[in-house]
Amino acid sequence: MYINDVHIAYYFVAAILGLFVGELVNWANKRLPEYKKFLSREFFTEKRLEFKPNYILMLLTAAIYVTLIYVFGIKDTIVANLDLIKYLILTPMLLSVFVIDYREQIIPNRLNLTIFEVGIIFAFLYGLSDVAITINMLLGMLAGGGIFLLITLVGGVFYGKEAMGFGDVKLMGALGLYFGLSNIIVITLMSFLIGAILSIVLLLSKIKKSSEYIPFGPFIVIATFISMYIPFEQIKNVLLQIFTLGMYNFK
Repeated sequence: MYINDVHIAYYFVAAILGLFVGELVNWANKRLPEYKKFLSREFFTEKRLEFKPNYILMLLTAAIYVTLIYVFGIKDTIVANLDLIKYLILTPMLLSVFVIDYREQIIPNRLNLTIFEVGIIFAFLYGLSDVAITINMLLGMLAGGGIFLLITLVGGVFYGKEAMGFGDVKLMGALGLYFGLSNIIVITLMSFLIGAILSIVLLLSKIKKSSEYIPFGPFIVIATFISMYIPFEQIKNVLLQIFTLGMYNFK
C-alpha cells in the first residue's frame, strides 16, 4: 500500500523512530540546561530508575516525522533525499530549543553549536552536487545571525538592554545554513509576526504578565517548521499581503 507514492512501511518506521527520538528530546531538555552531557552512562541508569516518558513530545515528534515523509517523499538517491534527512535531524533540536527556551529563557550553547555543526556538514554535502547551494546556505547563515545581532545591538543602544538574546542570534545564524538566504529572511519576518500575535494572546489570557520576559526562541521554531512544509513563494506572497495591508498585487 502506498500513500503519496511512499510505501506505508516508511511511515510506520518514521512513526516508531519519532516516538524514540521524542523521548530523547525529553532527556536532552533535562540535561542541557544543567550543562550536563546528553550522551552519558547516566542515560541508562537514570532513565531506568526514573522513566517518565513525555508522551506529548513523543507523539509530536512522530507526527512531524510522518508528515515530513509525506511532504518530501522517498527518492532514489541520498543526494535527492538531503532535504528530508536534514529536516529529520533538525526536528528534535528545534523541539529542544522550543521547550528549553520557554521554560528556562535560554538556548544552551551546546544545542546551538550542534545545530551549527550539523548545518555545516549539510552545506558541504550540498556543495558536492552544486556549489551555489552551499554559497546560498553560507549567505543564509550570515543574514540570519546578522539581522538578529543588529537588532540586539540597536536595542542595547536605545533601550539599555538586549532586545534579543544572543542565543537567538546564534540560533538564527545556524538555521541559515539549513534554509539559505531567501528562506531565512522569510523565517525572520514570520517569527516577528508570530511573536507579536502570540505575545498579545499570552498577555490577554494572562498566561504572561506585561513585566515578564517572553522568550523569542519558540517563535523562531514555529516559523522554521512552517518553512519546512510550505514553499517559499507561498509564504512570501502571504507575508507581502500582510505587511503591505493587501496592497501587493500578484503577477
